[in-house]
Amino acid sequence: MKLIDKLFVEKTDNIFLQFFRYIFVGGTAFVVDFFFLYFFSDICGIYYLLSGVLSFIISVLVNYIMSTKWVFNQENIDNRVVEFNLFIIISTIGLVFTEILLYFFTDILGLFYLISKIISAIIVLFWNFIARRIMFYGMKFK
Repeated sequence: MKLIDKLFVEKTDNIFLQFFRYIFVGGTAFVVDFFFLYFFSDICGIYYLLSGVLSFIISVLVNYIMSTKWVFNQENIDNRVVEFNLFIIISTIGLVFTEILLYFFTDILGLFYLISKIISAIIVLFWNFIARRIMFYGMKFK
């Protein structure tokens, strides 16, 4: 039970535990993103790159709520408006990376757009984690 509490319940500054939690949160946000990408593209008939923006916005909100409540202890950021704006900036940069990678994998390499989304999400995950970790903790990696 102690391991479960350490992994899922207790607040932590440990980068490895935070990365584990971030993978869990990121996985949840990815499922939301992937579902809405499919929904907007295949059900609503919206162009996949525009669908990617819409689905990304929804998943960022899910990710923000879960990340700030569970993954990172944000004692060093007192202003939630500043925190949210920093989160949005990091997410927007991640969105730009994602859209470039989606276009590259889909239109240049000819992969199915949902396969491109999976590959793009794995690549951008590292940017998002590192940038958010630095936002909440600075450059210290303990």
